[in-house]
Amino acid sequence: MIMFNFFFMVMFFLANLMFLVKRKHLLNMLLILEFLMLILFLLVILILMNINYESYFLIIFMVFMVCEGVLGITILVMLIRSFGSDYFFTYNLLKC
Repeated sequence: MIMFNFFFMVMFFLANLMFLVKRKHLLNMLLILEFLMLILFLLVILILMNINYESYFLIIFMVFMVCEGVLGITILVMLIRSFGSDYFFTYNLLKC
């Protein structure tokens, strides 16, 4: 069980690192953010299995994951319609 926790912690650290490095395109950031949420979900499952806790929190967490994904895709579609790309450095904050 400790090996699984270590594995998920390393995956979480690497995903955070990739989130910081790949911040030019919004689509890449959204994919990495979904990967981070999946890792957090698996870590919460492991923790809740160890303490024999009810799994109602997991359902709420999954609802928030879905809402975050839908909101991110909505923002991505609106930015692509407005500016024509998802490249962050082409946006001028003075035009918004």
